[in-house]
Amino acid sequence: MGSSGSPLTVRHGGTSAVSAPPGTGALTGTFVRLKLSLLRNGLRQSSGRTAAYVTSAVLVLLFAAGQLLGLVLLRGSEHAAAVVVLLTALIAIGWAVLPLFFPGGDETLDPTRLVMLPLRSGPLVRALLVASLAGIGPLFTLCLVVGAAIALAHGAAGVVAAVLAVPLALLVCVAAARAVAAGNVRLLTSRRGRDLAVLSGLLIAVGAQFVNFGVQRLTRPGGLDDLEPLAEVVRWLPPASALGAVDSASGGAYGTAAAQLLLTAVVLGALLVAWRRSLEKLMSAPDGSTLAAVSAPTAGARRGRVAGGDGTAPESRWWPAGRTGTVMRRSLQYMVRDPKTKAQLISWLAVGLIVPLFNALQGTGSIYFACFAAGMLGTQMYNQFGQDGDAFWMVAGTISSSRDAHVELRARAYALLLIAIPFTAVVNVGTAAILGDWRSLPDAVGLSLALLGAMLGTGAIASYRLPYTIPQGSGFKAAAPGQAGIIWGSVFGGMLGGALLCAPVIALTVWVNVSDAAAGSPARLAVLLLGTGYGLLLGWAGLRLAAPRTAARLPEILAAVSKG
Repeated sequence: MGSSGSPLTVRHGGTSAVSAPPGTGALTGTFVRLKLSLLRNGLRQSSGRTAAYVTSAVLVLLFAAGQLLGLVLLRGSEHAAAVVVLLTALIAIGWAVLPLFFPGGDETLDPTRLVMLPLRSGPLVRALLVASLAGIGPLFTLCLVVGAAIALAHGAAGVVAAVLAVPLALLVCVAAARAVAAGNVRLLTSRRGRDLAVLSGLLIAVGAQFVNFGVQRLTRPGGLDDLEPLAEVVRWLPPASALGAVDSASGGAYGTAAAQLLLTAVVLGALLVAWRRSLEKLMSAPDGSTLAAVSAPTAGARRGRVAGGDGTAPESRWWPAGRTGTVMRRSLQYMVRDPKTKAQLISWLAVGLIVPLFNALQGTGSIYFACFAAGMLGTQMYNQFGQDGDAFWMVAGTISSSRDAHVELRARAYALLLIAIPFTAVVNVGTAAILGDWRSLPDAVGLSLALLGAMLGTGAIASYRLPYTIPQGSGFKAAAPGQAGIIWGSVFGGMLGGALLCAPVIALTVWVNVSDAAAGSPARLAVLLLGTGYGLLLGWAGLRLAAPRTAARLPEILAAVSKG
């Protein structure tokens, strides 16, 4: 595929032949059907996967409907234009950044899958763009953009502008996501690029929390007035400029509205051109990351440094003997060396630290917000076998009984606890120091440890009930097609289940805080001890319950985690 958009030349032996590409309409229909087929076939693999996907889809659509209603209710508000314009800008940023590091995408949108196909770049871009519009994410965005347009459209001119603005804004969001993904796919699929994703994921997690705290400030009386100066600038940045055009047309500024719509259309065209050029380069240029290989002496020297003078793995007195110590070391190495596991761990650490501490600094928090840290780290117990990927067959080959499965899961939980317990303690102490609430520190720590134990137990169960693939060949996908809903269903369902399991400790903590007779240090120390013991009990019970079922479902788990 060259820059002129000519079809690829396919060589057969010593001769070459030009394969005529299909028409644009046929190609577009093929890609749409391919995407729907991949989704349908992914859901057919198990009833649990179907239930998780449907549940997540229903929750997203309900949230979208609520946002749509809220935006419609903004109609006629003094600050409606500022809120709508900035919301559209945030949506566009999310589309351009989040697909690189969070679940999303599918095989039809991965350009590396299309390298050997005789397709012209122009029709390919159009087909991929249309296929990208089929999904929950675009439908969610469409609901928000439609609600934003309804909030601003007044009069015939405003309605006309809204009819043009809605598809333009949606297409800019989708095109930006695909252009960024295609332009960075070589970087993101390399080892160095995936390591850079760790920093990017951390920045996204931190940025999301800043947005959260900004929203909290805006909900205060008079807070929306602070949006107006920023909105005046953002209304000229696509795709927010499309919604700005609706507001301008409703106010009679027809020239301004036309300029804003034209600017959005120009940026859409530029994104499509950039996307097309990225595809041409990706599908015709050699991959430089495969040209340079590490020399044997360097690799040997590295093995010697890691393992010792003779390159063998030394035994460490700091690890338990047998399978437990081996599994713990392997799990910790995943956290350090695997880019996706490392990115997720660092992001959760950042979020777990930022939420309680920033709320405390703003004077709106509570020491019990520190439980958020335990909850974030507890999610790392979910999908324990998915991080092994295709290599899980080697682990599965060593599990022949319920006891083997129990030791495997228990050792993985131990490895996570080596990080989670100190981190939870630090966050609790830091939050108490900022708030000056040292009195509530014991029961806050007890509640956090109870939640952590509940998450470990439910995570062990979710690991065998809802396993999913973590593709290693793509830097911008975290699940195989049809499996994205499993991630959210597993994590959020587990967090809800963990919270429900901790209800006795929560009730005890509330009683200690509202009862004058039980507000003293002995009662709070009792919450610490009982919460810790209760967390250990929940973790132990979850591991015991998961072990026999894990051993019995090894073939099913192996099939689920090896599809990437």
